[in-house]
Amino acid sequence: MSADTLHRFDLLLLDAIALTADPARPEIRDCAIGIRGGRIAWIDRAPPARYEAQRTLRLPGHFILPGFVNVHTHSILTMVRGVAADLGFAPSYTPGIPKGTAVNPEQARALARLGALEALLFGSTLVGDNFVHADIATEAMVELGLRLAPSWRIHDVDFARVAQGDWHHDPAIGRRTLDAALTLQARWAGHARVHPNLAAHAVDTCSNGFLQEVAAASRAHGLRVSTHLGQSQVEVQRVRARTGRSSTEVLDDTGLLNERLLGGHCIYLDEADAARMARAGAHAVHIPKCNATSGRLAPTPMLKRAGVNIALATDTQHGDMIELMRWALMTARVQEGGVNAGWQPADVFHMATMGGARALGLDHEIGSLQAGKAADLVVVDANRPHLRPHVNPLGNLVHTGQGRDVRMVLVEGEVLVEDGLPTRVDMQAVCAEAETAARALWGAEGRRYWE
Repeated sequence: MSADTLHRFDLLLLDAIALTADPARPEIRDCAIGIRGGRIAWIDRAPPARYEAQRTLRLPGHFILPGFVNVHTHSILTMVRGVAADLGFAPSYTPGIPKGTAVNPEQARALARLGALEALLFGSTLVGDNFVHADIATEAMVELGLRLAPSWRIHDVDFARVAQGDWHHDPAIGRRTLDAALTLQARWAGHARVHPNLAAHAVDTCSNGFLQEVAAASRAHGLRVSTHLGQSQVEVQRVRARTGRSSTEVLDDTGLLNERLLGGHCIYLDEADAARMARAGAHAVHIPKCNATSGRLAPTPMLKRAGVNIALATDTQHGDMIELMRWALMTARVQEGGVNAGWQPADVFHMATMGGARALGLDHEIGSLQAGKAADLVVVDANRPHLRPHVNPLGNLVHTGQGRDVRMVLVEGEVLVEDGLPTRVDMQAVCAEAETAARALWGAEGRRYWE
């Protein structure tokens, strides 16, 4: 293209520091990013010699980074925020708190919007979400404009009995949940921002035969499969008693351990499990804050040495991927016994961006700031004292940044967050509707919190 070519942009961002997640050019100071037709049409130290832009923003002292790819969340579980984290175990297994089986469609819509909006405001441009009422939740979250990788919670265990310690597998439940997931896939197939997947809850809550059915559906439709893998001692013990195998081995036996599998948590895995995952091309989804809050650490240094791709996710406690990067770095260093070259800010930034994009098979489209990719990006106000000076911007972001520093979020070039507020929905209305839904679900049990 000749120097006198006229470049036309819908939006031109100038004077910021770009943290690209592109290993060939990880940082660009005083950058120029031109967006046209929802894609990054230009990224360099300066704009082209000749250009026209419908809108130009000068952003000195700001960081521009790829949108975070937050691959494992359950937005409806915002209903147990502030309580479940102190009970020591996943909400679905814990007596005394509201369960997904109690949520009605109106409540699901309100709570899903709250969780998705929180993640978006903190810079997640893609949320992988699965739970009950995924049809309603997906419709609600799509209204916000972010990308989704949704599914129903798929299982054949009777969750109404699990909290009492009774693992009863019912083929009718399996058929119902898998059919619902495939209906969701058919409904959203081909949508630019919705990438349905299958979410087999866990190996203890899915029988071997049912896992084989999920594997067949994954192959037939080319769908990613999210699951909880090695998330608890209960899972390990139940699966070992039922099969004589580890959860990873069962996933391998049933045809699910491959490049389409995303294993969430991965706490109780050994080196043989990690090697098996690496050979299969399966992905580990690291959820460091939820793990550490319950007193546990996933062996991410071991997984990384084995060659397993690691993505990052917030799960249920909050949607702040910037804070999650910090937890991922700290918990790895605790296990390593110090600081080393293998665990630096760039490593956890990769997990939060390209690692997640790769896990979902979307690394050609999102996850880094590169010409030709979708314009999914986040603008962070780094003029505040806790992010100065800009000696090492990525180090600042990971060690002292917060999701609340996000000022602007774009997906496919569309501004979904501006000046820290959503552009498509009323934030206060979303919060109020979710509050009403949560109070109804907690019922009499919640009186000690609200009265």
